[in-house]
Amino acid sequence: MSPAASFPPAPSFRHVRVEPLADDPFVSITMARPEQRNALSLEHLEELQAAVRWVADTPATGVIVAGDGPVFSAGHDFRDLAGSPLADVERLVGTCSALMLSLTEIPQVTIARVHALATAAGCQLVAACDLAVAADSAAFALPGGKGGWFCTTPLVAVARNLPRKRALELALTGDPIDAATAEAWGLINRVVPADELDAAVADLLRRATRGSAASRAIGKRAFYEQVDLPLPEAYTHASAVMAEASQIPDAQEGIAAFLEKRPPRFSPLGA
Repeated sequence: MSPAASFPPAPSFRHVRVEPLADDPFVSITMARPEQRNALSLEHLEELQAAVRWVADTPATGVIVAGDGPVFSAGHDFRDLAGSPLADVERLVGTCSALMLSLTEIPQVTIARVHALATAAGCQLVAACDLAVAADSAAFALPGGKGGWFCTTPLVAVARNLPRKRALELALTGDPIDAATAEAWGLINRVVPADELDAAVADLLRRATRGSAASRAIGKRAFYEQVDLPLPEAYTHASAVMAEASQIPDAQEGIAAFLEKRPPRFSPLGA
C-alpha cells in the first residue's frame, strides 16, 4: 500500500499545493503562485501555515517545501505593503514569523527544494527548514540592505544558519549569492545540477528520516531548544531530554534490537 493511502485527505488551497508522495511517507508543500514569483502575500502565508499544521497531524515523516515557476520565492508581496497601516504590516510580519516557527516546531523533518532565486522572506523560508538542497541554478539574497526596508525578520533565520559576518554581508549588501556560495557558507546542505534536484532532495530526506520517528521528533525539538543556549544550560537541557527519551517504547525497542542483533520495529509517528 502506498504511504499516502494512510494520510487524511489533503487540503485544497488557492496558492499552495499539498501532495502526499506515492513512494515515501513524505508530503510536498508547493508554493503555486508563479505569476507573482511566489510572493508571500498574507493569504499565501496563511495557506502555507495551514498546510504545515495539517502535515503535523499526519503520519508523514518528512516535508518538502518547493516553489513553482521561475522563482522559488520573491519574499513579501509589496502590494500588501504599499500604504498599509502599521497594524496590517504587523499582522503580515507576525504571520510570516509564525510560519517559520512552525517549520521548526512540527515533528517532521522539513527540507527546502530550491530550484531558483530565493529572496528576502523566500530566503528566510529556506533557512527555516531543517535541511535544504538547491539546484545550481538557484540564488539567495536579502535585498533589503540596498533598498528601503531592511530584511530584519529574514535575518533571524538566516543568522541561525550562517556565521555572523556572512549573514551581515548578505543582509547589508543585499547582493545575491549563488548556490555554490550558499553551500560553502552553510545556508544549504548541498548544491546539485538542476536535473538531479528531485533525486537529491529525496535521497537526503530518506536518510534523514530513518529510524524512530518518535525519537527523531524529540531530538529535533530539543535541538532548536538548546542550540542558542549557553553551553552549561544546553548540556543540562539536552541531558534531561535524552534521559527522558530513553523511556519511550521506540528507545527501548532500539536498545533491545541492538542487543538481540535484529532489525528494530519502530512505531509510526503519532502511534
